[in-house]
Amino acid sequence: MTLNKTPLHQICRDLGGRMIEFAGWELPIQFSSVINEHNAVRNNAGIFDISHMGAFFIQGSNPKDALQRLVPSDLHRIGHGEACYTVLLNKSGGIIDDLIIYDLESQKENIERVMIVINAACVESDLTWLKRNLITKNLEIFNAKTNKVLIALQGPKAKQQLDQVLDKPLINIPRFGHKEVKIKINDEWDSMFIARTGYTGEDGFEILLAKETGKELWRKLINNGVSPCGLGARDTLRLEAAMPLYGNDINQDTTPFEAGLGWLVHLETPGEFIGKDALIQQNQKGIQKKLVAIKLDEKAIPRKGYQIIKNDKPIGEITSGSWSPTLNQGIALAYLPVETGKVGTKVWVQIREKMHPATIIKKPFYRRVS
Repeated sequence: MTLNKTPLHQICRDLGGRMIEFAGWELPIQFSSVINEHNAVRNNAGIFDISHMGAFFIQGSNPKDALQRLVPSDLHRIGHGEACYTVLLNKSGGIIDDLIIYDLESQKENIERVMIVINAACVESDLTWLKRNLITKNLEIFNAKTNKVLIALQGPKAKQQLDQVLDKPLINIPRFGHKEVKIKINDEWDSMFIARTGYTGEDGFEILLAKETGKELWRKLINNGVSPCGLGARDTLRLEAAMPLYGNDINQDTTPFEAGLGWLVHLETPGEFIGKDALIQQNQKGIQKKLVAIKLDEKAIPRKGYQIIKNDKPIGEITSGSWSPTLNQGIALAYLPVETGKVGTKVWVQIREKMHPATIIKKPFYRRVS
């Protein structure tokens, strides 16, 4: 199978990136080491090539109204220059994918735009779902990444680094805010879409811009001391922040309530959305399982698929697990029955033939100091 390659592929290889297959793309899993890259993001700044992710414009008449049928979050709570994290749902309330919706300024009269960023592994299925369920002839969907790169700059010094490289203070962008700005790199002016979003639990930005300008921005940030980071650190960072990974922690058999994403569900919003009836029923009856955070009480590394044991019986299995460089201990997410998933509950994690004691704790494992 021929793998897709991002515009930054060769630059990543030249930096020593160790490449792997991910969702049909050849991407760096690490450059120096996962721990070094993880710590760089927690303490300074790191940069990720996320050009494999799907990014699409939905443009025409009232795109937010059309999208409102497909998500449980009230999209009219956000305006131009704002964004929200939400989920696409099937009829039973299961999660088809998680995504970010950005409300963009109109470029032409009577034509409104939003941009969505979705998981790479879900691009084809998401687009099929959108085209089937956006019941309007007044909208078009097209690729926002044509001849562009998508970069994530994350860490407590992300803004400082970007200000230095752009040689001017960046206009203040609030959390989940975004702007389209003009930048000058190597005496060339170009436009850049920048959003204060990310998948690491740190402050930072996700940036969409022309591929040649993007390559130069990448080089300048690296030369300024920003660490290139791969998928390995991206996974440990998001796990510490208890951010779910689609296909592991959320899927079509899990609902937002079960996944701890009930805050995305606005049942009080007038109008219907796909899955609303199922979520109303679940909200009334209660959930049977929930996604919990588990820390190991001794030195061991939990992995996806390992069994969770209580009273000598399996009660669930790990959906995501790893060693936490920040906490210096093994951490994991798992679905457990509600009655056994309370904070403070002692359980066991089976790692090969040995049982390791563990404790259910409050999510997230790590929260940055604002």
